[in-house]
Amino acid sequence: MTSGWTFEGQPTAIGGGAMTLVAGGSFCVSGRNGDVLPGSAHGIYYADTRLLSHWELRIDDSRIEELQVLAGEPFHATFVGRTAPRPGQAESTLLVVRERYVGGGLSEEVTIRNMSHEPAGCMVTLHIGSDVCDLFEVKTHRVHWVADVTTVADERSLRMFSVSKARGVRVAAKADGTPVLPMVNPRLLVFRVVVPPRGEWKGCVQANPIIDGIETEPWYTERQLSPALARRAGQLFEWDKRLPKVTTTNTALAGILRQSQNDLGALRLFDPEHPELPPTVAAGAPWFMTLFGRDSLLTSWMALPLDPELAHGTLGRLATLQGVKVDPLTEEEPGKIMHELRYGARQDDTSGDGHAYYGSVDASPLFVILLGELRRWGLHRAAVERLLPHADAALEWIERYGMRDGFLWYQRKTDQGLLNQGWKDSFDGINFADGTIARPPIALAEVQGYVYAAYIARHYFAKEARDTETERRYRERAAELRARFNERFWLPDRGYFAIGLDHEGRPIDALASNMGHCLWSGIVNRDKAPAVAEHLLSPRMFSGFGIRTLASDMGAYNPMSYHNGSVWPHDSALVASGLMRYGFVEEAQRIATGLLDAARTFGDRLPELFCGFDRAEFPVPVPYPTSCSPQAWASATPIQLLRLLLRVDPWVPHGKVWIAPVLPKGFGELRISGFPIAGARVDLEAREDSGEVYVNGLPDEVGLVPETRPSAAFGRPSAGAPGAT
Repeated sequence: MTSGWTFEGQPTAIGGGAMTLVAGGSFCVSGRNGDVLPGSAHGIYYADTRLLSHWELRIDDSRIEELQVLAGEPFHATFVGRTAPRPGQAESTLLVVRERYVGGGLSEEVTIRNMSHEPAGCMVTLHIGSDVCDLFEVKTHRVHWVADVTTVADERSLRMFSVSKARGVRVAAKADGTPVLPMVNPRLLVFRVVVPPRGEWKGCVQANPIIDGIETEPWYTERQLSPALARRAGQLFEWDKRLPKVTTTNTALAGILRQSQNDLGALRLFDPEHPELPPTVAAGAPWFMTLFGRDSLLTSWMALPLDPELAHGTLGRLATLQGVKVDPLTEEEPGKIMHELRYGARQDDTSGDGHAYYGSVDASPLFVILLGELRRWGLHRAAVERLLPHADAALEWIERYGMRDGFLWYQRKTDQGLLNQGWKDSFDGINFADGTIARPPIALAEVQGYVYAAYIARHYFAKEARDTETERRYRERAAELRARFNERFWLPDRGYFAIGLDHEGRPIDALASNMGHCLWSGIVNRDKAPAVAEHLLSPRMFSGFGIRTLASDMGAYNPMSYHNGSVWPHDSALVASGLMRYGFVEEAQRIATGLLDAARTFGDRLPELFCGFDRAEFPVPVPYPTSCSPQAWASATPIQLLRLLLRVDPWVPHGKVWIAPVLPKGFGELRISGFPIAGARVDLEAREDSGEVYVNGLPDEVGLVPETRPSAAFGRPSAGAPGAT
């Protein structure tokens, strides 16, 4: 999930025990005692800018010892700690409570409670630092001293800003009855405090962003929620209230699903000018707190059984940003769906609307796939019809700008863009079996599958509109692409599909997880599926917790790499969905249970990725140090796993929904209330022992089929994959 306009390389490590608070496009990464320490990825961020790189509370020049973190809403936490023992004491008698809210900037109320019978005189200092760095300068280890950062001391406050970028922060303090001494060098806010015996002292510090020379209004001040943060809290409450409710005897599953729900709620993005519009979803914290084409589309697809509003909002916002002109610097082309939207100072944007980069080969077909999925579920019908011309424009981009020799290729337009433009977008993410890096232009295997599924989706739109000519055209294009793919990408001597074709048209012969996405899309011929399934579940590929991105006997394999041997939960979930689609039930169950086991070890939250070491060697998954957490498609993964195990396959335009649960042994009983299908809220109950399903509340025009959908012209039953019937 590398960003555009950035140097090739891996992200800066956040460090173990980090605490992340999120509110829309603003977030804070700190240690568990609440401190933001320099020399790390810690920071207080807003509009893709690190406003503060140092926020360290000290009492009598000693750091606060962590006791506990009480997590509230995604934007709120309470850090509980204590001071070092005072002279003559064996143990500390001063409790320190830091109540923090993030939103636009940061607000923190500090309470010092004296457990002693004597007054406690102490010096409270807040060390503050700002490098006013763009997010990607932090992400790619390229933080340096910024000469034009100016610090000015005002009454009870410090202002730090970059004159050239007109960005910065003002930190203001308030403590009743206590003088505040701002100091420029070193940059400190100093409180001289006497805490009465068995009493307490309170102070409040507010950090407000300065963007384009204008200081923003605080979202929170002294226990008073601003309208912006109150609205955010209300949005989370409404989100929780309307979501389907899951009741299960599997307590581990219940915790994982609850965490996924909370994280997806925190990652939603709302238009501040139009909060009534449906939300989109950010790709992940801390590095990708913005709208991404590929990530947001796939997340919305996987989360659709939880909340179809994410799909509605994401499609609508991406449609407004769809390419209209040819621009080599941003890689924009007419009809193309963008890769990411950014607001940082490096993007030279003055509109406030962000700056779009279009270097993604797969966002355009995924846009069409998600729109087709909404149609299959019978949801947001008016919006689906309104967005269909945008799907046609995306398909036109594929045909006009991306197709060559019958396949969709990518190649960056300038050296400022991403070298690789599929989901494995690191510079070394696409390589041959011997480890040689493949040179673009490249036609990726999974991307051909996405195009195939997009053709199928458009074919059904036309069929239901009785547009026979368009129906025929896309049916034929799908069939032709499938035939070409199974001929050119298949490696008969290996028994698996190449990861892609390189600039000379040679098959890139590495054994990788990409071909599992081809099962998901349905482009794989049925006679080749058993060999693909066998390779994916072989010890070379399956770690015991998930599918490795690259097989362990490949030349570039490294279980600690970003894309060459690690496990990405969303990738494994799509592989499992593809296996289920082709009837490999036991194989799909193994992946699903492995991922859920991994989630438990990560505190119920699946990270963006983790290391690909074998479960037999390390009985718990090994974290990847720069992994985003929470991360959108990882958060949506448990929801997708639940769907594929229930084998929920709606086809509302045809008046049917197929549901045929295959819950693994030990999974327990499951009940879902408020499942969204065809505009109704459906109750569903499934039992592991009997395999039976009970469904109530389906609209009269939709009938239940308690079995998998039979194979037909274009593929196997979808069972949690793009539709093909």
